[in-house]
Amino acid sequence: MTSTTTQAPPKTEPPPDTAPRKYRRHFRYVPYILIAPAIVFELLIHVIPMITGIGISFFGLIQRYLRNWMNAPFAGLDNYKRAVDTGSPIGAELLQSFLITFGYTVLTVGISWILGIGGAVALQRAFRGRGFLRGFFLVPYALPVFAGVITWSFMFQRDNGLINHVTGQETFWLTGSNAFWAMLIAHIWRTWPFAFLMLMAALQSISNDVYEAASLDGASSWDQFSKITLGILAPVNKVLFTTMFLWSFNDFATPFVMFGALPPSSADIAAIHIYGSSFVNWNFGLGSAMSTMVLIFLAIMTFVIGKTMNKVSSDA
Repeated sequence: MTSTTTQAPPKTEPPPDTAPRKYRRHFRYVPYILIAPAIVFELLIHVIPMITGIGISFFGLIQRYLRNWMNAPFAGLDNYKRAVDTGSPIGAELLQSFLITFGYTVLTVGISWILGIGGAVALQRAFRGRGFLRGFFLVPYALPVFAGVITWSFMFQRDNGLINHVTGQETFWLTGSNAFWAMLIAHIWRTWPFAFLMLMAALQSISNDVYEAASLDGASSWDQFSKITLGILAPVNKVLFTTMFLWSFNDFATPFVMFGALPPSSADIAAIHIYGSSFVNWNFGLGSAMSTMVLIFLAIMTFVIGKTMNKVSSDA
């Protein structure tokens, strides 16, 4: 009786590094060289303008000092005091603009998310025409912002607009309190496809086996959606809510294209209000102070949204 033994294959040593030592020493700088252009452009486009804007907020930079802006007087916190003084017209108008912007942002994020999750769930199962609907839903997101907003502006016209033609009314959509709703509809129309795209991509990662196992355990459709779907989508919703909140709160294109530099009071959101203070009233110091306050508020809201979504994710 003979026994056979299986010998393990011999270990192969990795090929020696044949590159000269002087070249190996330079290779470690390659990652820094590759990332250097991105850092330079980030500094030029975001960091330096942001620091400059914060610095301007401490000076009384008005129209008379534009030619010699270096001679603008130091104002300290005076611009911030004027902005938060709700007893003055400037502070009262800023507070009203802030409340309008906050409501505009919350409604946009909430409605866009509901439409996005509804469309993503509805198109999750395969059926004839699903690919066409997926592409069709993304058209507002792919369309240039100005083209979409201008189209909505024509549709909201009182005399020959499509909205009044369909409803048989002669409503002034672009004036008064209706201006807020016209602006909101146009913004949601071009924002919700982003939520739909993010949520649809995230739902693709959820296996059907999870739902089948939950169904066998007696979980209802609502339990599957609330416990499984929303629980798994919590990290995606964290990024989605934060991104849409920042986009909507800083939205400038929609009111500016629809109403111009001086929109109705109901559509005077923060971005257009700060633009008016800076480039219509020529008070760059006050406008920079308002921008800095918005920056601080958005930083706080980003932290709050992140903490809230982390809690939701842990509870799920």
